[in-house]
Amino acid sequence: MTSKSEEMVTRDAFLGGRVMALQPKNGFRSGVDAVLLASAVQAVPGQKVLELGCGVGVASLCLNARVSGLNLTGVELQQGYADLARQNATAAGAAMRIFEADLAKLPADLRQEQFDHVMANPPYYSIGSRQPAKNVGRETALGEATLMQTWIEVAAKRLAPKGYATFIQRADRLADMLGPLSACLGSIEVQPLAPRDGKDSHLVILRARKDGRAPLILHAPLILHEGPVHLRDANDYQTWAVDVLMNGHPMPLR
Repeated sequence: MTSKSEEMVTRDAFLGGRVMALQPKNGFRSGVDAVLLASAVQAVPGQKVLELGCGVGVASLCLNARVSGLNLTGVELQQGYADLARQNATAAGAAMRIFEADLAKLPADLRQEQFDHVMANPPYYSIGSRQPAKNVGRETALGEATLMQTWIEVAAKRLAPKGYATFIQRADRLADMLGPLSACLGSIEVQPLAPRDGKDSHLVILRARKDGRAPLILHAPLILHEGPVHLRDANDYQTWAVDVLMNGHPMPLR
């Protein structure tokens, strides 16, 4: 017999089952975007990685599955999601601490730490841009309450010298990110992700380096799916996307 709490979550597979994660059945649920974010973080064994707004920990655990020996830390505002992230990290055997906190008011001990990488999937929708979701957890994850500038400023403060910040965001929020990134970090790279050949990019990966001095780079888009339209009820991801989403390979950043 299952308990009521067990009935309210699902156990979902990522990276072809290499990562299993408990998620709320109703509310915000991690998917492809979390896997893409993890694939874009160019971490190496032994480094420290901080994820802001980690949800149930999917992005961090996907990165952990690809790169061994990482020291992971997640910050999550919502208690239920933070609790699930702890359970998921324990089940995966990941060295991951979870702080239940507002990223704009990090615990004092965490504010004393620096990280080689900070990654985040900030809320996609700015204040007043759409009808709020009815589910509180989903709305908290998708609707901007903390300004984008704050996400970037906090990431920059927590980075060690020459460390990298990596974000995934909707392409239409790019203008909201470039100003704060330029003010706080440098060596900015923008990797557009387009659903199909000839289609506009709907997502972007942004990478920036603390103390970086290189000029901004706008890479050619990575195309997720084969063909101009979806023709059949089957997986039509490009080979690189299959390698990233199913086999845990790093994103082929250009």
